[in-house]
Amino acid sequence: MSLNSANKHLPKSNNRIQLNLILIVPFVLQIFAAVGLVGYLSFKNSQKAVNNLAEQLIDKAGQQVDDRLDMYLALPIQLTQINVDAIANRELNLNDPIASGHYFWRQAKAFPHLSYVGYSLIDKREAGAGRWIKGVDLVLYENLSSGKASDYVADAQGKRAKLLQSYDFNPLTEPWYKDTVTAGKLTWSKIKAAEIRNSQFTEAGKALQRQDNSLDNGLDYYIAVSAAAPFYDNNRKLLGVTSIDLALTSISDFLRHLKVSPAGQVFIIERNGRLVGSSGNFPILYKVNNQVERYSIFDIPDRLIRTVAQGLQKRFHTLQAIQNQQEFNIVFNQERQFVQIKPWRDKYGLDWLVVVAVPESDFMAQIHAHNRTTMLLCLGALVIATIIAISTSRRIAQPILRLSQAAEAIANGKLDQNVASSNVRELDILARAFNYMAQQLQESFQALAQTNEQLEHRVEERTADLTNTLQELQQTQARMIQSEKMSSLGQMVAGVAHEINNPVNFIHGNVDFVHDYTESLLELVQLYQSEYPNPTSAIAEKISDIDLEFVSEDLLKLLTSMKLGTERIREIVKSLRNFSRLDEAEIKEVDIHEGIESTLLILHHRLQPEPGAVAIAVMRDYATLPLVECYPGQLNQVLMNILANAIDAIEEANTHRTSGEIQANPSQITISTAVIDADWIKIAIADNGLGMTEAVIQHIFDPFFTTKPVGKGTGMGMSISYQIITEKHGGKLECFSTPGKGTEIVVQIPIRQVNSQIST
Repeated sequence: MSLNSANKHLPKSNNRIQLNLILIVPFVLQIFAAVGLVGYLSFKNSQKAVNNLAEQLIDKAGQQVDDRLDMYLALPIQLTQINVDAIANRELNLNDPIASGHYFWRQAKAFPHLSYVGYSLIDKREAGAGRWIKGVDLVLYENLSSGKASDYVADAQGKRAKLLQSYDFNPLTEPWYKDTVTAGKLTWSKIKAAEIRNSQFTEAGKALQRQDNSLDNGLDYYIAVSAAAPFYDNNRKLLGVTSIDLALTSISDFLRHLKVSPAGQVFIIERNGRLVGSSGNFPILYKVNNQVERYSIFDIPDRLIRTVAQGLQKRFHTLQAIQNQQEFNIVFNQERQFVQIKPWRDKYGLDWLVVVAVPESDFMAQIHAHNRTTMLLCLGALVIATIIAISTSRRIAQPILRLSQAAEAIANGKLDQNVASSNVRELDILARAFNYMAQQLQESFQALAQTNEQLEHRVEERTADLTNTLQELQQTQARMIQSEKMSSLGQMVAGVAHEINNPVNFIHGNVDFVHDYTESLLELVQLYQSEYPNPTSAIAEKISDIDLEFVSEDLLKLLTSMKLGTERIREIVKSLRNFSRLDEAEIKEVDIHEGIESTLLILHHRLQPEPGAVAIAVMRDYATLPLVECYPGQLNQVLMNILANAIDAIEEANTHRTSGEIQANPSQITISTAVIDADWIKIAIADNGLGMTEAVIQHIFDPFFTTKPVGKGTGMGMSISYQIITEKHGGKLECFSTPGKGTEIVVQIPIRQVNSQIST
C-alpha cells in the first residue's frame, strides 16, 4: 500500500500548529548563513594557498635538482681534464697498466658515484678502475692490445686481488671512442651499452654472477654516459682517449637521494623520450633478445612517469618543442600532481630534460590548518543553533518519545499498540499514520508467514532436484571410471598380444624347418648304421650313453608337441587381439562369436579348476550369425561383465553345495546365439548359480547396486552394460532368474545400426 492511500484513511486535521513553522525556518536561516559564509571564505583561502604553495614548492624542488645536477655532472668533466693534464705532464705512465690502474683506483675510491675512470689507447690497450660489478666495492680493469679484457677485485691497497672474468672488448669500435676522436675535444658521449663478447668467468666471477640477477648492476647491464677527451703527443698525434663513466643506475641512485618533497619524484630524459635516470622504484633498464634497452617514458612500468608522459605529449606534442621551463598539472591516483619540466644543457653536449613531479598532499599541511579553522567555525554555528533549538525540541520531545516507545514495543512483537494524538499537526498526522501502519503490519506478518511456508516448500523441492542431479553426476563419474578401466585393459591386452606374437611367429615358422632337418639327420644316422654296422667302441659307448634309439623316436614327438604349443599360443594371441579392439570407439562389422570366444579366453583361468575347486564347463549353442554392426570394444565389455558375474554366481553357489551335489549338477555356463526376425541377433548367457529374487532383479541395472561383499564390486558393471546395449546399440538387455536354479542374461541388438558409418 502506498503512502497516498494511507493518507486517505487518516482523518483530516487542519486546526493544528504546523511543525515546519517551529523548526525549519530558524534552522535553515542560521545554518545556511553560517556554513555558506564559512565555506565561501574557506574555498577562496584554500584555493589561493594551494596555488601559492604549489608554485613555491615546485620552483624550490626544480632549483634544488638543477643545482645538484650541475655539481654532480661537473665532477666527471673536471676529473677528465685533470687526467688529460696528468698524461700530458707524464704523471701517468701509459706503458704501466698496473700503476695506471692504481692511479684510477684512487680517483674512484675518492668519488664513490663514479662508475668507471680510465683510458683507452689507439693500440687497444686500456687501464681503469671503478665499480660496475655487484658485490665488489672496486674493480681494476686492464685490456691488452689483443683485445682481451680482464676484471680484477681490488684489495684495500688498490692491488689486484683475484681475477673475476675475461672477455673480448675492442674500445676502438665503441661509439663513445669514435665520437670523442671525431670531436677532438672534451665531450659527453651518447648513452649506449657496452658490447662485450666471449666472457669467461673464474669461480669467483661465477659466484658473483649468480648473485647479480637484477638490472641494477653488472657488466651485462652496463649502460653509461661518458665524459671523454682525446689526448695527443707533442706532435698532436692521437695517443688515446680518457673517459669517466656515470652508469645510469648510479644516476638513478643520485636522484633517489634528492629529497625534493616527501613523495615527489624526479626523472631525467633525453629528447627522444628515453630515460637517463629516475628516483622511482622501477628500473629504467630491461633486457629483450639478450640486448639491454632503456625504457621510454611512454612504456615504462612506472605509472606516474607514463601519466606525466601523456601530459607532456598532450601539451607539447613533441619533446623537441620544450626550450624553457614549463609547469602544468596532472591527475594521478585521483590526486593532483604539480609537474615542472626544464631543459638541462651544458657546453659539452648534454641536452636533457629534467622533470619534477610533486603530489598535492606534500603541501596540504596549511590547507588542513584552514580546514580546522573552518570546522571550528561550523562547530560554533552548530552550538548556537543547538541552543536555539533546545526550546523547540522540548515541545516535540514527549510525543516523539511516546512514538518511539510504541515502535520499540512493536519491534518486540507486541503489535497491538496505539499512540495518542498530539496538538502539533504534523505529530498528530504521524501518530495516526503510525497506528494505521501498526494495523497494516499485523496483516503483513500474517501474509509473510504464508509466504515463508511456500518458500520452504520450494526450497525442499529444489533440494530434492539438486540431490537427484548429484546422484546422476556420481553415476556418470563411475561410468567414466569403469570405461577408462576397460580401455586401459584393452590397451594392455593388445600390447601383451603384440609382444608375444612376434617371437611366437618366429618359433612357429622355424619348427617345420627344424623337424625336416631332424628327420634328415636321423635318416643319416640310420644310413650310417646300416653301412657301418660295427662302429668303434667309442661310438658304441656314446650310442649307449645317449640311448640313441629312444632319442630317435622321442625327438620327432617333441618337435610335434612344440608345434602344437606354438599354434595354441598363436590362437591365444589372436583371441587377445580380438578382445582388445583398440578401435572400439568406431562402429564395425564383427563376428559376435569371435568376441565371445575372445572374452572366454580372457576368463579361461577362472573357468579352469584350481586345487580343491571344480571346473566350470562352457556349453555353446551357436547359430549361424551374420556380421553385426556394433562397437566391438564396448560389446566385449558387456560380455566380460555378464560372464564374470556368472562365474561369481557359480563360485558363490559352490560354497554352499557338497561335492556330491556338484557332481550331480556340474557347474556350467550355457551360451547360445540366434537370429531374431532377420534384423536382430540374440545372445543368451545362462548359469546354474544361486539365482536372484524378483526384488534383486528389479534393481540389477541400477547404478551402484551390487549383491557382492564390500571390495568385490562397484555396482556399476551391469548399469554400464545396460547403457551400452540400450543407448549405444539401440538394443535390449533382460534378466531372468530363479532363486536356487540360476540366472539367464539375454542381449538383443540390431544387426544394422541406424545412420551408422562403418569403419573398415
